Amino acid sequence: MTTINLPLDGKIAPYTLTGTPIALVKRDAKAFPRIAFAAAHVVADPLADNDPWLTPAIDWERTLAFRHRLWDLGLGVAEAMDTAQRGMGLGWPEARDLIRRALGEAAGRKDALIACGAGTDHLTPGPDVTIDTILRAYEEQIETVEAAGGRIILMASRALAAAAKGPDDYVNVYDRILRQVKEPVIIHWLGEMFDPALEGYWGNSDHIEAMSTCLEVIEAHADKVDGIKISLLSKEKEVAMRRRLPKGVRMYTGDDFNYAELIAGDEEGHSDALLGIFDAIAPAASAALEALGRKSNLEFFDLLEPTVPLSRHIFKAPTRFYKTGVVFLAYLNGLQDHFVMVGGQQSTRSLTHLAELFRLADKARVLADPELAASRMRHVLAVHGVN
Repeated sequence: MTTINLPLDGKIAPYTLTGTPIALVKRDAKAFPRIAFAAAHVVADPLADNDPWLTPAIDWERTLAFRHRLWDLGLGVAEAMDTAQRGMGLGWPEARDLIRRALGEAAGRKDALIACGAGTDHLTPGPDVTIDTILRAYEEQIETVEAAGGRIILMASRALAAAAKGPDDYVNVYDRILRQVKEPVIIHWLGEMFDPALEGYWGNSDHIEAMSTCLEVIEAHADKVDGIKISLLSKEKEVAMRRRLPKGVRMYTGDDFNYAELIAGDEEGHSDALLGIFDAIAPAASAALEALGRKSNLEFFDLLEPTVPLSRHIFKAPTRFYKTGVVFLAYLNGLQDHFVMVGGQQSTRSLTHLAELFRLADKARVLADPELAASRMRHVLAVHGVN
């Protein structure tokens, strides 16, 4: 067994790895009883001569290879979402390129489930941004995705959150957009814990009141809504909304704290999945969903429940920095050769945070090669002066 010295409570203490890695097994999504999207990250190019805070540089080969890995595991790809640092380092020009490239890769496969984020992130919120400006921005991005043959994930808009005077503005914007889309969309309600600029979305800071406005929109356009992903980190709110959805409209859990029980469901229903954590724990998620498809609920929870403490750690406040943990796991698992992120966001979490992530990943059995992971962890420790 491998032992490594890690920071703990202000000291350095030995940690011995004990987890047996969950095998990476190719699977068909048809074996899963739930639709499951992983919101995939982008791999930065560490050799680019750029200013990381200002200009994104993407390693396209590794970025697209990661999407094929998710498809191989039976998972769908939620493209150009917040996990990809959309609006948080990745601008619309890069997101547009990412969407087109990923859809091109998907077209070469028979089993590739993919949906792409369309929003208004090329607008800078301000007093000159009107509701009509926001509508045109949504229409521009939707046209780009649809022209490339993609399905839409209708992302929350910072500009709309800043410009809206109340619930009616949200209803009007979503009404107009949903009337135009070619195929049913997934609406994404991203909570303020993920993005503080989205505080008061749907025209109300009370999530239950906001939920009523959102449901009004969905009920009016149920034929144009495949489902809704809510990211409020509250299983109670998700279940409450799930039970009020029109027949045929899916709930896609975005709850990275409680996803196991929400996916398993109860006697009144279940949630499908569109999760950032599935990027980081893809083999475990795939194996668990296959077990659920065999009606082996015990095996499902045995595989997925140990990943929940890891996910809660990665998504701990400030939640908007969770992408750092997702990319760090990709580095530990050999899916990229460096721990460099778009916008330099590898610096948003402390060494102590990363050390605890390492321990929890081992316990969750999601370190694909413990020896490699320990070696790479030692490199990061050395950079921080720990030998």
